[in-house]
Amino acid sequence: MKPLKQYLIISSLLTAPLLATAQQANVNLDWAPQKNTEQLVPYGGNVISPEVKDNHTVTFRLKAPDAQKVELTGGPILLALKSKANIPFTKDNEGLWTLTVGPVTPNIYVYRFLIDGVAVADPNNTLTGASNQPGYSNLVVHGSGPAYYDARPVPHGSTTRHIYHSDVLNGEREMFVYTPPGYDSKKKYPVLYLLGGSGELASGWMLDGRANLIADNLLAEGKIVPMIIAMPNNQVIHRNDPKHLEKTYKLFEEELRKQIVPFVDTHYSTVKHRKGRAISGLSMGGRHTEAVGFNAIDLFSSFGILSAGDLEPEQLNPAFFSDPKIKDKVDYLLVGLGSGELDFVGKRSAATHAALDKVGVKHDYFIGGEGAHDWGTWRLLLHNKLLPGLFRKGMSE
Repeated sequence: MKPLKQYLIISSLLTAPLLATAQQANVNLDWAPQKNTEQLVPYGGNVISPEVKDNHTVTFRLKAPDAQKVELTGGPILLALKSKANIPFTKDNEGLWTLTVGPVTPNIYVYRFLIDGVAVADPNNTLTGASNQPGYSNLVVHGSGPAYYDARPVPHGSTTRHIYHSDVLNGEREMFVYTPPGYDSKKKYPVLYLLGGSGELASGWMLDGRANLIADNLLAEGKIVPMIIAMPNNQVIHRNDPKHLEKTYKLFEEELRKQIVPFVDTHYSTVKHRKGRAISGLSMGGRHTEAVGFNAIDLFSSFGILSAGDLEPEQLNPAFFSDPKIKDKVDYLLVGLGSGELDFVGKRSAATHAALDKVGVKHDYFIGGEGAHDWGTWRLLLHNKLLPGLFRKGMSE
């Protein structure tokens, strides 16, 4: 056999299985991690759960011989299945509980099992959420290839976890900072300060939100400006504190001004004026963007209010809405929410939208996607609207 012919045969043998077989979720960052083509039980587990087929049906399993009742629960997955009630499993003679649902639209969904009335993470799912609330599981329903939030073979930026001391909050805090691929300390980069919601940690936008991968993909497509994304912890007091609303805005503004922004400007090569800074957040972070960010027009010129708003925006931010020049001070502003959360935050978002219209502040008002108050909505808003809309105007004053 001639060397060239031999090489071609070996090359084709090596390549074909990779095209036909999904990667292992914990070996590579795979876009179809729960398509179990190898039929291997997760390490430390006893059954395969969940198992996602190419027809977008999903099978959940649980080995629990002593359980009396098992149900599927969780707002995002139930919304995707158009079910207002938890969905029951069936049990076989060996104590194996099984449920097959779908087809489900490709996306990432949060779910839990309800076992005899107790909500728990799927004990056999290796994709488990971590945040400042009880654990949950992530279901990845794949499409025909990597989604906009998946790791693709493009240049990747870096995400660094910083631990810093806060004199404002008298303790050690964490913040994740994304720098774009090819980050050069000799250049100046604009900064997006991206905030989480109630019960989120600073890592939420990176782990569940996939913000770093979304930015990588958009940069590779030439659809956004290279930017730094700072993801601080905007939880400044316990979310269930009875005086949470009374205390949180003042504390977070102080933390933002005295700790977070100075830290980023000191450790990174940033555009150090308002036109080079944006602030955005989801849910409670959207409230922080409006209640705190609108009061910090000296720091920020762009804003993203995701799944949030206020019924009386003029009372929340009187200086912002009474400023006769405010429409010239805002470079970009997004008020966005999911199509499935109109009853939840819809009135607040609409009121904020109307108040902005009244004072002539140009902004994006977007309702879309199939999600509600969940990461499916926030990933979509980040990808489709927020990142592409930022820093398009000149950043020199």
